[in-house]
Amino acid sequence: MVRRKMNIAPSQKDVPDSAEDYVAYTTRFTPATGYFGMLSLVRTTDLRKLYPFNGASDIGPFQSVDAARDAANELAAKLIEADLKCPE
Repeated sequence: MVRRKMNIAPSQKDVPDSAEDYVAYTTRFTPATGYFGMLSLVRTTDLRKLYPFNGASDIGPFQSVDAARDAANELAAKLIEADLKCPE
């Protein structure tokens, strides 16, 4: 689930082992040309920001804030799953 921006405390783990070891939050939505989800994803074991990265594509446009938020949630889930399989 994507959460609003918050202070992130490091977990006391060396490596992530569940989705609980990540914090995903939205930063903004813009209705100018449709709604775009803006996602930030942080791994709490080392406080590494996994998304966005240089060259990351936009999430959208969508016709509603809810659709943009849902897409951000889906992307966060996929990125967390991939990182759990092979954390850098």
